[in-house]
Amino acid sequence: MVYDEETPIRIMLIEDDPDWRRGLAAYLNGQPDMQVIGEADNAEAALAIAPSAGADVILLDIMLTDSPDGLRLASELSGIGAQIIMLTSMEDRAFVVEAFRAGAVNYLVKSDFTAIPDAVRSAAADRSSIDSTAARLMLEEFRRLKRVEREYETEKFKRMLTPSEVQLLKMIHEGNSQTQIAEKSFLSLRTVKNHVNNILRKIGGKSSKDAAQRAKDNELF
Repeated sequence: MVYDEETPIRIMLIEDDPDWRRGLAAYLNGQPDMQVIGEADNAEAALAIAPSAGADVILLDIMLTDSPDGLRLASELSGIGAQIIMLTSMEDRAFVVEAFRAGAVNYLVKSDFTAIPDAVRSAAADRSSIDSTAARLMLEEFRRLKRVEREYETEKFKRMLTPSEVQLLKMIHEGNSQTQIAEKSFLSLRTVKNHVNNILRKIGGKSSKDAAQRAKDNELF
């Protein structure tokens, strides 16, 4: 759909700072193809107004009454047919990820208010491209989560093995046969085989070499 002065983009503002809301409303109403058709300063008022307001785009502040109520509200409003753009005063990686999970189509930092009209137009045309700041923050957060997941898996893997089992896997990874490991460790071949069987039972794996590679991948040695 093409929006113009006769069929402006209908915008709802959900923002608890009255000065910012007033200024943003004036700024958007000054655009030739936009009209602010509703405002709310808290989640309860927004839920009462938004479903019947007929907005094309909702500009929703993440922080409402000093808490990130906007994230919950975005999820509750995601089914009414309006495109949701989250606004925030701060760059927070976790908030960015949660905003998109809640159904937002974009995430903008308020200080970059001149980017809001174009973001609204893109959202209304259903062709939103994620703001570059939001994209960077999302990537950083996904990397952090991946790192945390990796550290958790490594720690879990470590807890399953004893130091002697880790040493045995290290020797296997270095190319030693079970006979060579028995000789170097002053153990019987049967004891080495029992250790290998115990390891495979604990962590799985097709073979001792596979288990050794998994230990290496989890940075046990």
